[in-house]
Amino acid sequence: MKKVLITGAGGFIGSHLTELCVKRGYKVRAFVHYNSLNRWGWLEESSILKKVEVISGDVRDFDSVFNAMKGCDTVFHLAALIGIPYSYISPLAYIKTNVEGTYNIVQAAKDLSVKNIVITSTSETYGTAQYVPIDEKHPCVGQSPYAATKIAADQIALSYYRSFGLPVKVVRPFNTYGPRQSARAVIPTIITQILNGIKQVQLGNTSPTRDLTYVTDTVEAFMAIAQCPKAYGEVINIGMNTEISVKDLSKMISNIINKDIKIVQDSQRIRGSVTEVERLCCNNTKLIKLTGWKPVFNLQKGLKETIDWLKGHLTIYKANYYNI
Repeated sequence: MKKVLITGAGGFIGSHLTELCVKRGYKVRAFVHYNSLNRWGWLEESSILKKVEVISGDVRDFDSVFNAMKGCDTVFHLAALIGIPYSYISPLAYIKTNVEGTYNIVQAAKDLSVKNIVITSTSETYGTAQYVPIDEKHPCVGQSPYAATKIAADQIALSYYRSFGLPVKVVRPFNTYGPRQSARAVIPTIITQILNGIKQVQLGNTSPTRDLTYVTDTVEAFMAIAQCPKAYGEVINIGMNTEISVKDLSKMISNIINKDIKIVQDSQRIRGSVTEVERLCCNNTKLIKLTGWKPVFNLQKGLKETIDWLKGHLTIYKANYYNI
């Protein structure tokens, strides 16, 4: 790894990964979504911005992707539409970004003979756990249009490995949390409501369980997989091998903040019984065996770090509004 391209570099995980790559001494080209204000997402706040080459474009545009990839030996592909609720409203938008966008990545990488391509998947591809902990052999079940497009994107990438020998690795993070996460995610949703003095916290289903990894541990896993020669053609989970329900998570957060809350179920936040992923718990044995990765943050420590960060950025979150 000498020169790295990171798509979705202005996003939550992407910005943390960009910072880590710079700190490790790599030349980094950050691919961010073009907009008329020339905003670069979370990179705008980063201390490493002057050390990064930023390119604005659109992952749906092959020419943008191809030109951004020139001269790079490693690609971290994180650009995607990730909001599950909106995928029910506009499935086609997810197909174009997640499926066609991934095709553009692997085709450009093939044309340019890129040596190391890391494709970002998601634990949502597994659907509700048929057994726990979930290993990489677990069936993929698309319970939302979002999940279906990520399954398709993974298979396109892996087909390029099998068909053309393209050096692809698929990383499959379970739920990541931490500073800069979208307000749509459950942890920022809970924290920002409590910090704004809301005692009746609006949530959707509270019985589903999730396996939660702090963002710096997630990007360390990305890096370890990128540097692992045995990971080509493989799908590798990233997670903690633990699970917690949304209800218990809410209690843990309220205890850390030291505020009493009441959970109120908001109908517009509830996923249907068929589409709700009820249980996710990661088997991370493969990741640890291949890379030796060890997380630094347990849930208590990670939540404290997240709460502290949100206290300083509370004005950018609209706790009283639900945005799909």
